[in-house]
Amino acid sequence: MKKTIAMAALAVAVSFGAISCKKKVSDADLQTQATTVVTSNPNASVEVKEGVAHLSGTFADQQSKDAMIAKLKAISGVKDVMDMSTIAAAPTAAPVETASAVDPAVQKKVQDAVKDFPSVKVEVVNGQLTLTGNVSGLQARKIKESVDALKIGKYNNNLIVK
Repeated sequence: MKKTIAMAALAVAVSFGAISCKKKVSDADLQTQATTVVTSNPNASVEVKEGVAHLSGTFADQQSKDAMIAKLKAISGVKDVMDMSTIAAAPTAAPVETASAVDPAVQKKVQDAVKDFPSVKVEVVNGQLTLTGNVSGLQARKIKESVDALKIGKYNNNLIVK
């Protein structure tokens, strides 16, 4: 019986010894493996400290970022991945210049109608034909009649009557 207990104790001691002697992977080895994984994204980098991979940099989208984190976690010896990376902002589209909503021929007709009034300007403002300038009451009435006769539809009459 003493031999059996002694043998069991020896077996337990050998098992604990084998478990505690399990080879630990060094941070340098993990760093090499992690760097190899991260090289697929030139805007990202990784640093391994105490078995934890610290991921930083910029990724094009969430999917590529998640895939990189999964690859790092799959490295044997990496305990965890600290994500300090960002996702690049989507490029903004250049503003599209829109053509004037006013037909140039209509604008020319209105300019011809007010050519006798040099203080009056015909412009397109926010997509609408706009009349501006300083005129007398009589001139304002004549301009309105002339422009209305063209039947151009809606326009902004911003004339200042003096």
